[in-house]
Amino acid sequence: MSTLTRPRTDAVATAPTTLRGPVRVLLRVHRKALWAAGALLVLGIGIVVALRVWMASAKELCADGDMTPCGGSYLPSYARTSTELFLSDGGTVLLLLAGLIGVFVAGPLIARELESGTFRLAWAQSVSPAHWLAARLAVPAALAVVGLTVLIAVYRWGLWALRGYPYSHLTTWHGSGIFPGTGPALLGFALLAVAVGGLCAVLVRRTLLSMSLTALALGTVALGLGKRRYELWPHILRQGRGPQAVSPGDWHLDYGMLTASGHRLYWQDCFDTGMVEDARACMRARGAVDHFTEVHPASHYWPLQLVETGILLALAALAVFAAFRVLRRLHG
Repeated sequence: MSTLTRPRTDAVATAPTTLRGPVRVLLRVHRKALWAAGALLVLGIGIVVALRVWMASAKELCADGDMTPCGGSYLPSYARTSTELFLSDGGTVLLLLAGLIGVFVAGPLIARELESGTFRLAWAQSVSPAHWLAARLAVPAALAVVGLTVLIAVYRWGLWALRGYPYSHLTTWHGSGIFPGTGPALLGFALLAVAVGGLCAVLVRRTLLSMSLTALALGTVALGLGKRRYELWPHILRQGRGPQAVSPGDWHLDYGMLTASGHRLYWQDCFDTGMVEDARACMRARGAVDHFTEVHPASHYWPLQLVETGILLALAALAVFAAFRVLRRLHG
């Protein structure tokens, strides 16, 4: 007599889908781009270090700032003027690097796979569209934040050396070529670049067109913030003339005169009336009694940086949300 026993069946445990697999594939496929990014990082660090060493080894003709031994003029070293020239646009260069990351995400990283159809291979291997897109946004975002944080620190270190020299032109923290590369606003722009690149890629699904659209969108945001950055935080009104009105570290915005009631009259208003030759008379005719200057002091650096970073992060979050919504609508 034989007994038939039912074979024992154990439930097969399926591991939850994570980003670990897609991330490994992504890093392997685009390892050449990673090596190129690493080379750019090393190159940027090397340039700043070389400039600072060169500047430190050069001798200033009047290093103490006393103009008398120089015959009435101050002559800085060629090394320092060259360093100032290179570092004066360092923030713009870092901004372009952050934008380049977004262009890469839009083109080779996402749009090329959507255009060629290779994304189906990943989706057929238990990788959902959402995880596929999340890996292609998370990896460049993380690498961009780490790499740019290092470059920001190195760039600030290079600028710091110039503060000890008299008559330096790079003490202006608000310079359009300096401000974007010295704080967290650059990291916010990098995250926005990744998010906009992903959104343009899933919308257009064409490599070159996605890259062009991403560059256009990021350029518009960068130019818009650069033009309106002074409006991100309330400025300070200082009355009077001379050193008490404008300090060396201030960002000078505008100036004019005040009426007895406190109304502001700007010099540009008198220039527009055709009274350029006698602007003071124009001001007095309008009831001006005291001078004023609108400035952002150096203490406004961090408020401006943080407000700009918040705006960029909010735009990045909206772009990421829109990218996943578009992907879900097109591919489920």
